[in-house]
Amino acid sequence: MAVLGPVRILVVNAGSSSLKLRVLDADDDVAGGADLPAPLGLADMPAVEAAISGLPKAQAVGCRIVHGGTQYTAPVLVDQQVQDRLKALTDLAPLHQPKSLSALRTVQAVLPSVPVVACFDTAFHASLPEAAATYALPPEWRKRWALRRYGFHGLSHSYCSRRAADLLGRPAGLRVVTCHLGAGASLAAVHDGRSVDTTMGFTPLDGLVMATRSGAVDPGLMLWLEEHAGMPPAELAATLEHRSGLLGLAGTADMRDVLARAAAGDHRAELALGVFLHRLRGAIAAMAAAMGGLDGLVFTGGIGENSPQVRALAAEGLGFLGVSVDPERNSAGPADREIGRDGVAVRSLVIAAREDIEIAHQVRAVLG
Repeated sequence: MAVLGPVRILVVNAGSSSLKLRVLDADDDVAGGADLPAPLGLADMPAVEAAISGLPKAQAVGCRIVHGGTQYTAPVLVDQQVQDRLKALTDLAPLHQPKSLSALRTVQAVLPSVPVVACFDTAFHASLPEAAATYALPPEWRKRWALRRYGFHGLSHSYCSRRAADLLGRPAGLRVVTCHLGAGASLAAVHDGRSVDTTMGFTPLDGLVMATRSGAVDPGLMLWLEEHAGMPPAELAATLEHRSGLLGLAGTADMRDVLARAAAGDHRAELALGVFLHRLRGAIAAMAAAMGGLDGLVFTGGIGENSPQVRALAAEGLGFLGVSVDPERNSAGPADREIGRDGVAVRSLVIAAREDIEIAHQVRAVLG
């Protein structure tokens, strides 16, 4: 199906608790938007319908879907078969996939004649080399249950790496680490526009310390708790997802509170900040190693964009890679700017997270 001429795209981004609607024009400028609670089903359709009716008319819809499994490694025009296959992937992302699919169905009901394109958080990482994507598990396990490192936040990493290449003059073979730091947090190693490593794995629980998620934990520790403490899997899952991370360490999931309490000498906050930075620095170095070096370091997401202190503290431990942040450039200024010192080996940037632009870009690629 081809859509000719300038296209306005309705971007539908369903999170765990919110639904963000944005209409982007042909120049990727926001022509209108609305934020709603995440829909749980067609019972929420009147509120979504009212919000969409107040927005400029769109000629196509792009819907963020968290998990595409191994079947969907690129955006795809949605039909019933696609919906059925995406529903079958719910077990891979039980906390996120239902919200994405509910938003998709609701918008389809409101705009039945408008083409909808599904854009996947996992798709950008489908390019991971086999060595980076494979778990050291028996082959029959990996084949039967499609066990591999999928990676997430792909829409954000894809946009930020492409935007960084624009800002840096698009040198061939550019090696960039994109740091998506927010309530959820992950890194990607992007070499010449392709994801070659990332910190999240089979689920979004892996990798960095996050607001309420634990990040990487020794699987033997989980087995020990199950066997010796009698902890049921459901409680383990809920604790790792909702009661760990910064919240578990400091008693608050908000990095702003962690920084303020750490500055006041609160030991729990100091520990939380220390653990967060230790993991972050080590993971950035690991991403650089996956590419054989580093040309650019990008900060994005709620923390990455809005916390000069976190950026500066992270950079303090990365001087051996050639990272050095200029205090004045880092402290203030618009997004999409350089914050590194002149003449350093690695150019550091802050880039606004614009998943909406990436989704619109993918929709146009699918629809022509």
